[in-house]
Amino acid sequence: MKFPTLLASAALLGLLATPVLAQSTDGQVVKESSPGKVKAARTRTLSATVTAVDAAKGQVTLKGPKGNEMPLQVGPDVRNLAQVKVGDKVVVKYVEALSLTLMKDGKALRAANETSGAARTPAGAMPGGLVAQQVEVTADVVGVDTKNQILTLKGPKETVEMRVEDPKQLKLVKVGDQIQAVYAQALALSVQPAKK
Repeated sequence: MKFPTLLASAALLGLLATPVLAQSTDGQVVKESSPGKVKAARTRTLSATVTAVDAAKGQVTLKGPKGNEMPLQVGPDVRNLAQVKVGDKVVVKYVEALSLTLMKDGKALRAANETSGAARTPAGAMPGGLVAQQVEVTADVVGVDTKNQILTLKGPKETVEMRVEDPKQLKLVKVGDQIQAVYAQALALSVQPAKK
């Protein structure tokens, strides 16, 4: 994920606006805020039904809960595709989290680091797996517009503006500080045999 997308996600979620921890339900954002630190996380679980499988070509068609069909081309890393049958249920669980931390009078170098990993089911089991990614960005605060509640952040590659909804959080930030953003996402997929 690119740095502007990361900050846009933060702005869209209104991360700097909610100083309380919300209840977590599927698809809702859980937010937590303390002075100079904001965290948010969201979990979504989706179910679909397999409507077509071509194991030789690595193609699967899924039908979502609203009746929409989506053809998928799966990679050669997918094990046991031949075990997937029309009528099987596919459960996808998607988790994403973002934290923003204010570093007063930051001395760290502007940087962006990305890590990722994957796991798949063992041979013979039903197809499934997990893919995870984490992006960590350190950006310099180069502008604070208190009137319009905008921070200007300079990352390792780009300069972006971010709206801060919470005036108490904005008061803590000054030019020369840094923001550390950590975005993590994980996708888990499992196939459940069709009911007889």
